[in-house]
Amino acid sequence: MRNGTHAIPWFILAAVVILVDQYTKVAATNNLSYAQPVEVFWWLNITLHHNTGAAFSFLSDAGGWQRYFFAALASAISVALVVWLVVMPRGQRLLAFSLGLILGGALGNLWDRVALGYVVDFISVHYENHYFPTFNIADSAISVGAACMLLDSFIHRDKPAVGERKTG
Repeated sequence: MRNGTHAIPWFILAAVVILVDQYTKVAATNNLSYAQPVEVFWWLNITLHHNTGAAFSFLSDAGGWQRYFFAALASAISVALVVWLVVMPRGQRLLAFSLGLILGGALGNLWDRVALGYVVDFISVHYENHYFPTFNIADSAISVGAACMLLDSFIHRDKPAVGERKTG
């Protein structure tokens, strides 16, 4: 049986991710000076950055076309995730949870890209002078969602898909 309206809680999860992501980005933008770190812990800073590229600032110096490319890509992926959530079989909670997180993260960053022309990043993790690229709540939701999706694939790897027979 397909998810249909049972996908609504996962769309609500995506909306919560978007709201928390946008709230924290506005707070960072309004309260931080650009590229001036504020230490939270010895390994964590809050540092405002604008990312015109993709993950890890990939293509950030590409001349502007990447804004539209990444916006179109995020839009297409978001539509695919919505359809997947609606048509997937009921009861696949971990997979649905992961898709909700990824959808919320994708839409949170898409909003920035369309409205601002860049994505607001502000979480900076480091060890001594070795810095991980700055990221945001949407990026975190996408990463956790991808990890949950991988976990789900390991948990369900021996189970046949609906309508398939197990061979062997």
